[in-house]
Amino acid sequence: MNEGFTVTRTEHDETVALLALLRAVPRGVTWADVAGEVMLAGSSASVLEKVRAEDGALLPDPARAERIGEALRRAEVEVAEWEERELSLVTVLSTDYPRHLAGVFDCPPFLFFRGSLLPDDRGMSVVGSRKASPEGLAMARRATGLLAERGLSVIAGLAEGIDTAAHLEALSLGARTVGVLGTGIARYYPASNRGLQDQIAAKGLVISQFLPDQPPTQTTFPMRNGTMSGYGLATIVVEAGEHSGSRIQARKAADHGRPVILSERVATSTQWGSAMAREPWVCVAGSDAELADAIDQVIADSRDGIVEALGLAAP
Repeated sequence: MNEGFTVTRTEHDETVALLALLRAVPRGVTWADVAGEVMLAGSSASVLEKVRAEDGALLPDPARAERIGEALRRAEVEVAEWEERELSLVTVLSTDYPRHLAGVFDCPPFLFFRGSLLPDDRGMSVVGSRKASPEGLAMARRATGLLAERGLSVIAGLAEGIDTAAHLEALSLGARTVGVLGTGIARYYPASNRGLQDQIAAKGLVISQFLPDQPPTQTTFPMRNGTMSGYGLATIVVEAGEHSGSRIQARKAADHGRPVILSERVATSTQWGSAMAREPWVCVAGSDAELADAIDQVIADSRDGIVEALGLAAP
């Protein structure tokens, strides 16, 4: 378990350099682009020095030296503030960064976290509607039980409905659950799940790819869904509408080469589910037995290295 934002001077410098890069890059260069450059170089400080010294894809700006200097000054202040607030942070350069998430093309450059960070965590997402039906809530609990029986972490987004049902069931079973936030780590959203978020942090893990005080926006939740997909072995979609975040996560899973397990209800009641059900990386589960078989197949494929070829390392 990692407790507090306690870093060596070198780690501090790398964190400051990474934040400065993220602050300095122009519009059109994504944070995932920066993360990729930093991972390739093995050092955010070295990437920063390179772009300060010469033209580059990340910062093709004649005023880059001035921009980087200002970004560094701002980053120093922010990192010092995070240290004072005892916020826990891991970057893509750390061996503690979740290994499965690091394997996707758009992994976040850093994660703030509360709880127990396990680099080799193995789990699956359980996602679905905020306004869930009784049948959907029951299926979420059953899916959570199947994951718990197999020693897998239950990943969800701390939203109302299906997410909440999955987290609560995992906690009741004594299973590990991971809450992936669509806000900064210092916020609670929805407010009604404040106590649940604290429980998960105490017994499992809460992570955020955003700056600590980031409020919820229309873009943060789709980004959160992408992180949930990359973090886990697969995504189980319990219940969803035509334009839900679950659909976004299922499509992101396709980009990541992650399997998707759709409930029969999603596969038959939504146009996107019906279309996606025909894809080879998608399984439709119409019963608890079929859901268990699908989960076991994902586990077996990851151990055999089949999923590894798609970007997921076997244990």
